Amino acid sequence: MGLVEIMATACSFLLLILTFPVSIFLVFKVVQEYERAVIFRLGRLRSGGARGPGIFFVLPCIDNYAKVDLRTVSFDVPPQEVLTKDSVTVNVDAVVYYRVEEPLKSIVQVSNYSHSTRLLAATTLRNVLGTRNLSEILSERENISHTMQNVLDIATEPWGVKVERVEIKDVRLPVQMQRAMAAEAEAAREARAKVIAAEGEMKASRALKEASDVIAESPAALQLRYLQTLNTISAEKNSTIIFPLPMDIIQPFLQMAKK
Repeated sequence: MGLVEIMATACSFLLLILTFPVSIFLVFKVVQEYERAVIFRLGRLRSGGARGPGIFFVLPCIDNYAKVDLRTVSFDVPPQEVLTKDSVTVNVDAVVYYRVEEPLKSIVQVSNYSHSTRLLAATTLRNVLGTRNLSEILSERENISHTMQNVLDIATEPWGVKVERVEIKDVRLPVQMQRAMAAEAEAAREARAKVIAAEGEMKASRALKEASDVIAESPAALQLRYLQTLNTISAEKNSTIIFPLPMDIIQPFLQMAKK
């Protein structure tokens, strides 16, 4: 401690005694459970680290302090216009959750840790999304959020800030891109429908072929099918019923005609 600092401290104590008991209300400060106080005396950081929670003592004129909130804070990253890896322009916004882990660093190492963290989050969002394709941005939000959290956490560690969570809120596409994606999805659905219909036709034709093979091997099966068809026709209220003539009845007459 230098001579000037000793003299300033002595004058501060003298002022405290002369203004007693009014000064007693000015020298005692209280910090809450979720707060810490970083105290400077004549510009130097006081030993002992951050104070709190509870009550602490400051000398008038030579001491000043800064309170740091240790609770988790969230903020919205403004929508960022990002050019993806496949040259598509999208607007993306996110939300970041962080807290102060080391109060001394948050005051000494950076001028305004809150503002710096917000600017860094916006820059990191653009940088991370610029390395991804549009399909990856739409389908891998959780992976992108985890990557952003790691990048931000490493960058803010010297400031005593811990980034706890990052979430991608919304991805907005240009109107033309939305229409193109909708048309592509519709075409894909129609293609799948045609494939399913073709597979159904193929299975139906195979079933008909197997049925025809069975009927060709057994004439009795054809007669049973014929009787079943008549039963179905008779159940309907038709005014006219046409009975087809079985080929096995007229077969002898056809042979006689050929002779």
